[in-house]
Amino acid sequence: MKVEATKAFRQEWIEYVYGLQDTICSALEAEDGKAKFREDNWQRGENGKGGGGHSRVMEEGAVFEKAGVNVSVVYGAITEKMVKVLFAELPDSEKNSAAGGTWFACGISLVLHPFNPFVPTTHANWRYFEAHDANGTVIRRWFGGGADLTPYYLFEEDVVHFHGSFKKAIDPFGAHLYPLYKKQCDAYFTNAHRNNEMRGVGGVFYDHLYLSDEEEASRLLAFQKANGAAFLEAYLPIVRLRKNTSFDAANKKWQEIRRGRYVEFNLIHDRGTLFGLKTNGRTESILMSLPPTVRFVYNYEPEPGSLEDQLLQACKHPREWA
Repeated sequence: MKVEATKAFRQEWIEYVYGLQDTICSALEAEDGKAKFREDNWQRGENGKGGGGHSRVMEEGAVFEKAGVNVSVVYGAITEKMVKVLFAELPDSEKNSAAGGTWFACGISLVLHPFNPFVPTTHANWRYFEAHDANGTVIRRWFGGGADLTPYYLFEEDVVHFHGSFKKAIDPFGAHLYPLYKKQCDAYFTNAHRNNEMRGVGGVFYDHLYLSDEEEASRLLAFQKANGAAFLEAYLPIVRLRKNTSFDAANKKWQEIRRGRYVEFNLIHDRGTLFGLKTNGRTESILMSLPPTVRFVYNYEPEPGSLEDQLLQACKHPREWA
């Protein structure tokens, strides 16, 4: 694989995610109408020798209680633990080549926690990863990403819209892909320790989309950009429809209980969180995904047949939405 071509490709992706960060943050500020994002530019490692990124966080807004949109461009040495965790799917020959090599990662990750319990939380990320051998030669490079929805009250038309928006973006690349990535999302965003209860109603999730040659790299780059472009259209119409809905203390309590499930998933199961913490990533940026207020109530069960129970049943029993 030509190193020069890889560097140019890498730079194109870096410029894209920074542009997407600007686009999404501008749209969210306009929707909120009160709060603004503040930005922290940070470096990883001594004198920035491990890369860095831009973390943007908006808090205590009119619509968003907490919103984070982060970009990271980071790199480092491949450890033995990383080989086992990140490269589990690779042939032994490539795992052996990776040992003693280096890695590069660049991505955008966002989590939006609205104030109104009738507006769903959402998460999305799109990332690119390279693994190099000890000589700096690229062994493998791949894309991953996706977006999912975590409502507190179930409005089926909202979920259909969210899923349908990503299906529309993905279908031009293969009609078989949305059903596959939807299924993978259901499986991934699940609290296995809670009897496989999903944290929300899913979306799409994919990983290890390998860039085997330049033609495939071009196709997958277009695929990633299509998904990134679909996010605002998938989510903001739901926000506009629900943000002025009246709610009471009981609705807020239920939101905070469900946020507890969100915290459990992110701290126990989420690969991105675990990867960042285990590779000396910036803790504040990694844990930006956690909601501002959470409630843990012992053995809480909503009233059967209630609106809260309808949401819970959708999390326990995944459906086809699009």
